[in-house]
This record gives sequence, C-alpha cells and structure tokens, in this order.
Amino acid sequence: MKKTNEKYAVELKNVSKIYTLKQKNQGNKNQSFYALKDISFKVEKGEVVGILGTNGSGKSTLSLILAGISDHDGGEMIINGEQALISINTGLNLQLTGEENINVKGALLGLSKKKIQDIKNKVIEFAELGDFLYQPVKKYSSGMKSRLGFSISLALDPDILIVDEALSVGDKGFAQKCMNYMEKLRDEEGKTIFFISHSLSQVQSFCKKGMWIEGGKLVEYGDIEEVCEHYSAYVDQYNSMTEKERRKQRDEKFAERVIKKPIKKSFWERILK
Repeated sequence: MKKTNEKYAVELKNVSKIYTLKQKNQGNKNQSFYALKDISFKVEKGEVVGILGTNGSGKSTLSLILAGISDHDGGEMIINGEQALISINTGLNLQLTGEENINVKGALLGLSKKKIQDIKNKVIEFAELGDFLYQPVKKYSSGMKSRLGFSISLALDPDILIVDEALSVGDKGFAQKCMNYMEKLRDEEGKTIFFISHSLSQVQSFCKKGMWIEGGKLVEYGDIEEVCEHYSAYVDQYNSMTEKERRKQRDEKFAERVIKKPIKKSFWERILK
C-alpha cells in the first residue's frame, strides 16, 4: 500500500484477493477462489461511495482491504490519508472492557495519554453506553458492540471511513444519530466515506456515487442513481427465479471464481520448453 499526494483518497489498480476453502468429502483438498478479481477504481477526496452487492459478492472483503486490515494478493492500492473500518466486532477484543479497548487502540496507534482520554470522553458522550463501558465486550449485545466500535472510529477522526453494515443492528435512534453525524462529516468536513448497506434507500440518500460488486468483480461504478437502478433490476430479476434457477446461477458464479490449478509439467518438459 502506497501513500501519495494525489487528489485521490483511494486508488485501486487490478486488485485481487484469493481465499482458500477446504473441500468437504474430497480428501480434505483445498480449493482456491477469487474473493475479488482485478478491481480497479479511483475515489477523489471527499467523495461518498455506496458499495452494493448481494451476499458473498466481496463487499466485506473489499472493506477489509480498503481499511488495511487484510492484504491483497495482486494489483496495487494507493491510499492518501488515515482510514478506519466501522463494522460490528472489528478491532474489538471481546475479553476486554469497552474502556480497555479504547486504551489498547490508542496505545497501538502511539497516542499520548491525553489524546486517549480525549477519545474516551468523546466515546462516552457519543456511544451512550453508561456503565457498560466498564464491562467486558463479550457481554455486549450486537447493538452495543456497534455503538462502541462506531464511536471509537469516529473519535479517532480518520480521513477515510469504511462503514460496513454498522448501522444494521441496534436501535433506530442511535442509527439516525450516526447518520446525522456522517452527513456532517460529508458536508462540513469533506471526509471520504465508503458506505456498505443492504438498505438501497439509505445508500441512495447518503451517497453521491455507487459501486456494484458482484461475484468478486466490479460490475459498475458511477452515479448513485444509475448504479442503484441497475442493481435493483438485477436483484428483482434474481428474486423472480425459482430456487433451482438461483442455485444454478450461484454455482455458475462460484465456478467462475475458482482458480484452476495449472497442470504440472515434467522435468524434461520444463527444460525443453
């Protein structure tokens, strides 16, 4: 990952990510497939991009790569700014209390005690966790984990935010509070935001650009209204299929992502090539 002074906050050039799965009932043979394949796009500073795609399309894998949590296996990624992933459980140690998680996060980033205390104060104010902040995170509900993770990431004030379904759990009041805050980051502070959500209306109202990932590939990237229209038509068409037709399509898409191992040549074939 490189950092430059370009006008782009993020630039991906033919980025791929490969995962390995164990095959059931096939002698424990491993099978490799592309979680993402040859993804290329540029996002200018201050742009807000909605990432769309059905389950298993590669959205969360892309979010982990954008956040620098997961390495890519091919291509190049250029990042200009500090990034943070906002996702349920991501970066949280379930054995530690909420307060201890803040202290550890700050220490890992090399922050001073004063800065960590400032972050802690902001989390206390925004997360509204009360005494649960001093309880082990393993005792938290999904909504409470989301509150803590979201609040810590916002308090760190990153240049690039990657929000992966973080508002899909918990109460609607807190979700709206988060949306209002992110609108402020978008409109007043010019933050670059990647927003992943299954709520098409939420993506349309919040984002300016849309990115559709399907089968590990970038299908479309452009105006949010156009991308949402095309993606919605795709989902409607998929939902109109029978279960047998859906299964066939899923199998075909997965087969396209499987990496075919090259046939090994003999020693003399390699020498005489």
